Amino acid sequence: MDWGTELWDQFEVLERHTQWGLDLLDRYVKFVKERTEVEQAYAKQLRNLVKKYLPKRPAKDDPESKFSQQQSFVQILQEVNDFAGQRELVAENLSVRVCLELVKYSQEMKQERKMHFQEGRRAQQQLESGFKQLENSKRKFERDCREAEKAAQTAERLDQDINATKADVEKAKQQAHLRSHMAEESKNEYAAQLQRFNRDQAHFYFSQMPQIFDKLQDMDERRATRLGAGYGLLSEAELQVVPIIAKCLEGMKVAADAVDAKNDSQVLIELHKSGFARPGDVEFEDFSQPMNRAPSDSSLGTPSDGRPELRGPGRSRAKRWPFGKKNKTVASEDFSHLPPEQQRKRLQQQLEERNRELQKEVDQREALKKMKDVYEKTPQMGDPASLEPRITETLSNIERLKLEVQKYEAWLAEAESRVLSNRGDSLGRHTRPPDPPSSAPPDSSSNGSQDNKESSEEPPSEEGQDTPIYTEFDEDFEEPTSPIGQCVAIYHFEGSSEGTISMTEGEDLSLMEEDKGDGWTRVRRKQGGEGYVPTSYLRVSLN
Repeated sequence: MDWGTELWDQFEVLERHTQWGLDLLDRYVKFVKERTEVEQAYAKQLRNLVKKYLPKRPAKDDPESKFSQQQSFVQILQEVNDFAGQRELVAENLSVRVCLELVKYSQEMKQERKMHFQEGRRAQQQLESGFKQLENSKRKFERDCREAEKAAQTAERLDQDINATKADVEKAKQQAHLRSHMAEESKNEYAAQLQRFNRDQAHFYFSQMPQIFDKLQDMDERRATRLGAGYGLLSEAELQVVPIIAKCLEGMKVAADAVDAKNDSQVLIELHKSGFARPGDVEFEDFSQPMNRAPSDSSLGTPSDGRPELRGPGRSRAKRWPFGKKNKTVASEDFSHLPPEQQRKRLQQQLEERNRELQKEVDQREALKKMKDVYEKTPQMGDPASLEPRITETLSNIERLKLEVQKYEAWLAEAESRVLSNRGDSLGRHTRPPDPPSSAPPDSSSNGSQDNKESSEEPPSEEGQDTPIYTEFDEDFEEPTSPIGQCVAIYHFEGSSEGTISMTEGEDLSLMEEDKGDGWTRVRRKQGGEGYVPTSYLRVSLN
């Protein structure tokens, strides 16, 4: 069944239907266009969200990137970013394959429809024109017949009238004959016009308009088919990215499963353990009754006038962890400003970097030497002398890096020995299970003068240390007391922390107070000045 046969008299209906079909096509294009805008906005918001929560620092400079929790979160952010990319791909496919192509197709359909209906209207106008001509010839034939009949009646009346002259009768007969001839011609013209109109009308209804309607039907069916394909593209664009989106979601699940709480705890230990020995027990100080103390008693001072002086609660010599306040530390090349364990790790990293740089320079020098040999054997390929500056430069870099490697190896060996020593001290000092974590002063001495730096302050902020781990001392001390012994400095100590005092290797000092178990001893220099120094830096002899 086709439009030309079944809808031969529904020209206006077909006109409205085909216009509705094109309007529907345009509405779908508009819908898809707004859908792409939604996808683009969604993808943009997702990317901005990811950007907002991504770590600002590179992974190599961010200690938190070592935790599986952080790594999983970053992986999830990356998967969300990939997911946003798939939404952008959906928007792009819909924009190109639906919006652009269907808009172009709609324009083509509108032109084709316009052409078909123009052709149909021309055919209608021609048929209407033929019908008007038929009506005109019909009216003319009718008029001429009436005139001929009237003229015949007049001639007959004059012929019977005895008073009418022969000339009048003859004239009337001629007029009747003329009118009869004109009526005959009008009849023939009307018959011919009728025949022509019937032929044109049959052609219009049985050939011309059915062909136009069939073309419109074909056009409308092609439009509907193309629109259906456009509907399919909406889901096809989604189906194309479903496998990748599934991988993104699977990646998020893998990231969630990758969180390892035990490993993160171990990472935290490796990142922040100081390597210090734990402080010993705090001795009981009896403030209930003033009394004279023996010279060896380090809890009470004995002033020169013989009066005993009690150390007041406000003059406690040590602010033990976690009650110490933070201090700022100036970084040193050998990282002696860091706790022993952190110093060891940083030295190990520096040593590995220097070794990599050294190997790179060695490889580059070997390559340059091979290139120089090639130039010497084949001068047309290049000038061997042009490579000498670069070879010399690499040789200089190799020598410099070798010296740095030796330097870091020495520092690393000293740091490792201190870590082992602190571990031994800590194990030997505690005969019972250790108390909750508290920090002890650093023992960062070295056998060489270049490494004899000491600090009682926390590591710099880039190491992620937020809790003070050094013991600090009050700046105020008791009034001078009598020495309880003598001691000699084994190593150099700078005493840059609050309450400490500097000393040089081999210096003789007066022992003012024994080690209370926290690794520090109170001494007095001969040239004046009193403070605390590491006990392990002294060789002590009591009175």
